[in-house]
Order: sequence, then C-alpha cells, then structure tokens
Amino acid sequence: MTFEEYVSSRGPALVRLARLLTGDEHRAEDLTQDVLARAYVHWRRIARADHPDVYVRRMLVNANTSWWRRRSSHELATAEFAELPHRGDLGGEAAERDELWRMILALPDRQRAVLVLRYYEDLDDGTIAQILDCSPVTVRTHAMRALTQLRGRYGVPTTNGSRP
Repeated sequence: MTFEEYVSSRGPALVRLARLLTGDEHRAEDLTQDVLARAYVHWRRIARADHPDVYVRRMLVNANTSWWRRRSSHELATAEFAELPHRGDLGGEAAERDELWRMILALPDRQRAVLVLRYYEDLDDGTIAQILDCSPVTVRTHAMRALTQLRGRYGVPTTNGSRP
C-alpha cells in the first residue's frame, strides 16, 4: 500500500481519533498532519511492518502526549457558559454530553487514550496494548480506573464487588 492510498483510506479515521484524544478539532487536524508528515518520511519501513495502522495510531497517541508536555501547551481556551440548560431543554442532552466530554478530557493521557481506542475506535485490548506499547492487563487497568473516576465524578454509584 502506498502512502497516498493509506492516507486516503485511513486519514478521516486518524483525524477522528486525534479529535477524540485532543478534544479540539483544529488541534486534531494539526496533530494528524504532523504525524502523517513524519510517517511519510519513514513510510517504506512502516509499510513493511505487520500492522502499519497500529504503528501510525501509536505515533498519534505519542504525539498527543508529547504536545501536552511542551511548556507552551499548558493553556487551553474554553468557553464559559453563564448558565447551563436544565433537564428537559432541547439542549439538555447536548449539555450533558459536553459535560461528560469535559470529564473525559480531564483524565490522564493514558486513561483517555484507552477509553477512546476501546469505545470509539472499537479496538480490542491486544491492539490497544500494541498501540500504547504496554500489556493488555495494563490496558484493562487504565480502563477500569478511568471508568471508576468518571462514575465518581458523574455521580453514578459504583459497585464494590462485595455482596450483602
């Protein structure tokens, strides 16, 4: 597969993954473009790999993590709403979804990446482990911790596994 064929077939999915990782459409496009530019230089080696898509996704996840480490990236402009719509409003569901995304974006990078790769990219633990360069057990641990944290922030009661 040539680089051009890869980008035309997988480009939109990579931008979607980057958008879910970053929470910002414009930064996601920039991140994807940077990653694809770096992948182009090494495309022959990447294409020879067993799973070039896993390799490029790993590059995308790592590039997102590196972006947050840069000193200039610590500020994030957000719009503040004077009042949120009440339940039953037409925008109530959208506000709830937006609130959930804000909580997801507040998760640590690895936990957010696991949730995005598992629930939005629909990847199995083994593939996620390859992308994040860790074990499948670590993937499951990150997912469990992220979901526990989201449930706590969202006010969903958690089960502790003990029976009465």
